[in-house]
Amino acid sequence: MDELDARAGLDLAFDRAAARYDLLTGLNPGYHRHLAAAADALAGRLRSDPAVLLDLGCGSGSSTAALARAIPRARIIGVDASAGMLARARAKPWPARIDFVHAPAQRLPDLGLPRADGVMAAYLLRNLSPDDRDAVLASIHAELRPGGWLVVQEYSVAGRPLAVLTWDLVCWLVVIPLSWLVRGSPRLDRDLWRSVRGFDTTDQVAARLAGAGFDAVEHRRAGGWQRGVLHTFLARRPFEGTQDAHRRTASR
Repeated sequence: MDELDARAGLDLAFDRAAARYDLLTGLNPGYHRHLAAAADALAGRLRSDPAVLLDLGCGSGSSTAALARAIPRARIIGVDASAGMLARARAKPWPARIDFVHAPAQRLPDLGLPRADGVMAAYLLRNLSPDDRDAVLASIHAELRPGGWLVVQEYSVAGRPLAVLTWDLVCWLVVIPLSWLVRGSPRLDRDLWRSVRGFDTTDQVAARLAGAGFDAVEHRRAGGWQRGVLHTFLARRPFEGTQDAHRRTASR
């Protein structure tokens, strides 16, 4: 299966899972709390009010709702590749300042969206190929205003045996059986298990952010059963001239 076929298959899996996706995420202890914490972290760094925010990989709108609560006056544009998930998002009651766009994150440069003050990418990067991860991060950097912030929330267990064991046990003893009961199919959650197992280390994520031109990268770790499993990264597009100055200093 080539990359395009794999991507289409994943989008279809999300389409099929959309009807009960919110039910399953609601059964995940801490899921909405961690999204809220990521949105609050972004809110604390924004310099504009009202701000323009992009929610990449917005799915059924849980991350969008977290942003809307944390940053009440912001214009928020949710972007997702799954038509089924976006249909669920659009069916919810939203204020007029929130819109949704059906497109993969890889097409971000072609969408003609307004420059953003902040971007959230929750559980997006691991669903992209390694090359696409770098390209999408570079596109996010280009879409942000100088001084704008990106928050990335993602599962990563690579290089930490205890985190790998925790992830395997949670997926195979809880998440995948629940998907049988609730959806009648474990396809999406088997993909979830596999994608996290194969995803970057946290050091690689930080390196990708730096390679895309971000600075002030901060790594936050979740507690509880998700310790070592769930991670949040904050990164800033430097102000104009700052990045060049840093490069000149480093080259001396």
